[in-house]
Amino acid sequence: MDQTRRQAAMGFTETRFPMGTHMCLIFDDENERRKLIAKYLDAGLREGEKVSYFADTMPVDEVRDWLAGMGVKLPEGGQLTIANAEQTYCPNGKFVPDGMMDGLRALYQGSLDEGYAGTRASGEMSWALRGIPGSERLIEYENLLNIVFETHPFIALCQYDARRFNGAIIFDVLKVHPFMVVHGQIVKNPYYLNPQEFQKSRQ
Repeated sequence: MDQTRRQAAMGFTETRFPMGTHMCLIFDDENERRKLIAKYLDAGLREGEKVSYFADTMPVDEVRDWLAGMGVKLPEGGQLTIANAEQTYCPNGKFVPDGMMDGLRALYQGSLDEGYAGTRASGEMSWALRGIPGSERLIEYENLLNIVFETHPFIALCQYDARRFNGAIIFDVLKVHPFMVVHGQIVKNPYYLNPQEFQKSRQ
């Protein structure tokens, strides 16, 4: 069996999805977000994947406490990484999408080399609202993920707080995510444009 394209549990829905699934969660309820994300991360740990979480709204230690409080068994060793989102996405104080792609490719290959069943990640994207140099390339980054995931099939769930991002950005977010989470279910996104279509739409 090709482990890179196996069907993986998402935790919050009974349907399994293939490695390489790129989703967005556009939310306005913090409690519901936390419940869903905890189940998503827990499912990855149970599936034997390497799991990364990029936190923006709370310190890393608080994320660990929140997950433990939700019943997630936090593993010893390197299976779970919880890191500060701004420092992860913007090393040296700048956001460079191509550099992030290189890092994600290395993370994916490294996880397989270490014997994990795959790689899943989730990031809180509110760091992009602080005017950090390069953050205007956020949607370009999300589009590039769809290209990278063809050869390095992560499972990724990108989190956007609808109370903080404006409608124009949210609409662009929808264009670059093949799937979205709606009322706790993963659905095909009717607004999605494949990478080539999206690039043409921006010309």
